[in-house]
Amino acid sequence: MWAQIIRTRLKPGTEDRLSELLARLREAEQPDSGLIRTTAMRDQHDPLQLYLMVVFGSEAEARAREEDPRRAEGLAAARAIMGEILDGSRDFIDLDVVEEIVR
Repeated sequence: MWAQIIRTRLKPGTEDRLSELLARLREAEQPDSGLIRTTAMRDQHDPLQLYLMVVFGSEAEARAREEDPRRAEGLAAARAIMGEILDGSRDFIDLDVVEEIVR
């Protein structure tokens, strides 16, 4: 498995639009993309700090998903919202999953 953590910040006053962004990202997803899970998290001590973790079967599946034309229209809507609510750049951390424990 392969995972990526994306760290970014919300602009002050836009916290209520996070669910709208996540809905647009969910709608753009394709059933055969290799995506296993997406987890959105906010820092308890700094609620404007946002983390997204995406987990895939492999990095190759994740990279192919980035180029999937079926996602273009849905991603355009999500990117428009991102431009309105995200503050600054995003950090991308690429990870090889060595073990996952699920209870």
